[in-house]
Amino acid sequence: MKVVLFCGGYGMRMRGAADDAVPKPMQMVGPRPLIWHVMRYYAHFGHTDFVLCLGYGASFIKDYFLNYQETASNDFVIAKGGQVELLSTDMSEWTITFVDTGLESPIGERLRRVRPYLDGEEYFLANYADVLSDAPMNKIIEKFSASGAGASMLIVPPQSSFHCVDVDDSGSVTSITAVSKLPIWENGGYFVLTQEVFDLLPENGDLVEDACGALAEQGRLFGYKHGGFWKPADTFKERAELDAAYSRGNRPWMVWEH
Repeated sequence: MKVVLFCGGYGMRMRGAADDAVPKPMQMVGPRPLIWHVMRYYAHFGHTDFVLCLGYGASFIKDYFLNYQETASNDFVIAKGGQVELLSTDMSEWTITFVDTGLESPIGERLRRVRPYLDGEEYFLANYADVLSDAPMNKIIEKFSASGAGASMLIVPPQSSFHCVDVDDSGSVTSITAVSKLPIWENGGYFVLTQEVFDLLPENGDLVEDACGALAEQGRLFGYKHGGFWKPADTFKERAELDAAYSRGNRPWMVWEH
């Protein structure tokens, strides 16, 4: 099953980092960038055919894979004469299609522009390329297929550390509730889609608000509730937290190691 990765945005909430010019999916977690962790996750479940929707910072992403160093995350032997023998490999079975989808394009338009590369795919996967999770992808696909819906999204509990406050007209606070305790769910950024979404995407449209919103109104959007590990890297702080967790050996998103 093909995997569409949206990796062409500016990543404005990552601004101010030392490597400011590097696109968000190329920010590092351990020895590899975010996008590698996402791709390795899908590869673990047998999905190794990727379509990259490029835009801002496309050259960083192209150069990374054109000059990919397997030795950065795999054991190897240097034999006599200096020949390198890999003991394992990350991406020898991967197919990666690089597509320029525009510098300013919203996600829905990026998806529209890679439609020719998804021809014949009854189902395909999509991801923001900056969110890590241990969600059981093939179980999600199985449940979505059985639902008969037109699209599926991973939904997760709210991650905010803020509190909601109820207050009356006099200014008296009547209750305080942590956002994380509210009975609501957030879009987790892991999608299973059908060709039907293209009929619901207007030019320069949005995948969630336009296509998923239309399907939700029809009762044909499936939400998979995931209470396990899920963490975005929208900001420099969040990316740094993931990198620190990697250094401590706390890597629940690396399902291929388990």
